[in-house]
Amino acid sequence: MDKSDITLARMRSFVRVAERGSLSAVARELGLGQSSVTRHLNELEDALGIALLSRTTRRVTLTEEGSRYYQNCLAILRLVEQASDEARSTRDAPAGTVRLSCTASFGVLHLTRLIFAFQDRHAQIDIDLSLSDERIDLVREGIDIAIRLGPLADSTLKLRPLGRSHRLFVAAPHYLARHGIPTSADDLAKHQGIRMTNVAGSAVLAFAGNAGEHYNVPFDGRLRVDHGLAVRQALLAGRGIAPTHRWLVDDLLASGQLEPILTGYTLPSVPLSMLIVPERAAVARVRLLIDFLAAEIATLPGMAPT
Repeated sequence: MDKSDITLARMRSFVRVAERGSLSAVARELGLGQSSVTRHLNELEDALGIALLSRTTRRVTLTEEGSRYYQNCLAILRLVEQASDEARSTRDAPAGTVRLSCTASFGVLHLTRLIFAFQDRHAQIDIDLSLSDERIDLVREGIDIAIRLGPLADSTLKLRPLGRSHRLFVAAPHYLARHGIPTSADDLAKHQGIRMTNVAGSAVLAFAGNAGEHYNVPFDGRLRVDHGLAVRQALLAGRGIAPTHRWLVDDLLASGQLEPILTGYTLPSVPLSMLIVPERAAVARVRLLIDFLAAEIATLPGMAPT
C-alpha cells in the first residue's frame, strides 16, 4: 500500500459518494468532473487494496470493508477540520460554509433576516440555505443544521429544542363581515376553512376551551394548500378561516389585515427544533450559527420556551 495515495481529497470524495450514493451528484457538489471523482475512488481503493464501494448502473453502495472505513474517514475528516478551525482561530475569524435547511415559510419570513444579521457579524462565513418542508436526509444532502417544525422521529442527529410555536385562529375582517364571526367550536362547521394538506391530521382540529374541555372538529373548505405562505395569502384574500402559527401572521395582525377569532379556545402549540449533524457540531462556524439562531429564534412572535 502506498500511503501517499491516501489523501484527504480522496477521503472526502469517498465519504460524500458513500452518503449520496451517486458519483454525478458528488461531482456537482464538489465542483469536479465525474471522472475526477471516479479517479479519486479508484486510487483510494488501489492504495488500500480493498473494494470500498459496490457499483452498479443504478446505485453505489458500501462494501462491508467500506462501511468500516467510512466511519474512520468521518472521524479523521472531523478532526482535521476542527484542528484547522482551532489553528485559524488564533489568527483569523471563523470562515467557511455552513449548510442550513429550514421549513420553507419560517425560512422566508424569519430565518433569512436572522442569517443577514449573522453574516453582518461574521463576514467570512458563507451560508447555503435550502428551504423545504420535506424531511430530507441531512447527512446524504451534506446539510449541517436543519430547523424543523413539528414532532420528530428518533434520530442519530443531535436535537436542540428551540421552543414551542403558539397557534391561533385568524381570518380577514372582510371575510368576517360577509360570513359572520364564529363564537363557538360548533360555528366552525358554518365557515370555509383553509387547510394544510401536508400537516398530518389537518382534516380534524383538536383544541381546548377555557374550562379545559377538549374538542375534535372536522375542518375543511374549498381551498386546500401545502405551503404556509399560501395560507397567508389566502387569509389576506378573505378565502376563509385558518389555524395558524403566530409567527406566520403576526405582522398582519398588528396591521389589522387579519383578526384573531375564537380567542376563548386554545390550539396545541407545535415544537420547533434544530437538528444538527453530530460530526459538524464542534466546527467553530457551525457552532456559532447554532448558538446565534437558538438565541434569536426564542424571541420571535409566538415562541414559548419548551
